[in-house]
Amino acid sequence: MIELYYWTTPNGHKITIFLEEAGMDYEIHPVNISTGEQFAEAFLRIAPNNRIPAIRDTAPADGGAPISIFESGAILEYLAEKSGEFLPAVPRDKYNVLQWLYWQMAGLGPMAGQNHHFVQYAPERIPYAMERYVKETNRLYGVLNKQLADKEYIAGAYSIADMACYPWIVPYERQQQNLDDFPNLKRWFNAMAARPAVQRAYARAKEVNEASTVTPESRTILFGQAAR
Repeated sequence: MIELYYWTTPNGHKITIFLEEAGMDYEIHPVNISTGEQFAEAFLRIAPNNRIPAIRDTAPADGGAPISIFESGAILEYLAEKSGEFLPAVPRDKYNVLQWLYWQMAGLGPMAGQNHHFVQYAPERIPYAMERYVKETNRLYGVLNKQLADKEYIAGAYSIADMACYPWIVPYERQQQNLDDFPNLKRWFNAMAARPAVQRAYARAKEVNEASTVTPESRTILFGQAAR
């Protein structure tokens, strides 16, 4: 059984997509990041960076004690190796997938996240910041569009790279992007949206949190953190 500590964000959706695709048994433990549940001591023992998602595998492959993992990319890699799916065993193909997974973790996710923050949530409009992150998001869309020019999926065969990237493209309108400008990306995006497991994953999200909003109170929790 995989215990999934989850909220309805792009990084959370990555893991439900994998679990639905692989048909693994899992149980969702909601962590409402808008009310500060990510700072609970019990959660911090699993995810010391106080971010979702995190998992606890109660039956790891080595037969030992339950194992906890945080960071969505590490979780996807762990689950792929545990299940033997969506990450090739051949090193050349494996690292082709992993480089695109890490590209999402280091580029697409953080840049689109800053785009969301300055365009949607920042208490003051900062034109330089908005332009910088909207343009960088656009550049990254272009990178992905070029990669998909002659491939059905990002690394050729369907993989954890696709699961990692798709949830960060879903809010493309909020990111001020037009998919018509990226025809290969748009074709891939529509194919991803049509996958039954992806649809099941997003249906689970609605069960947990149907209408995510950022309020003045939650803004302080989400964006006002310091070390203490």
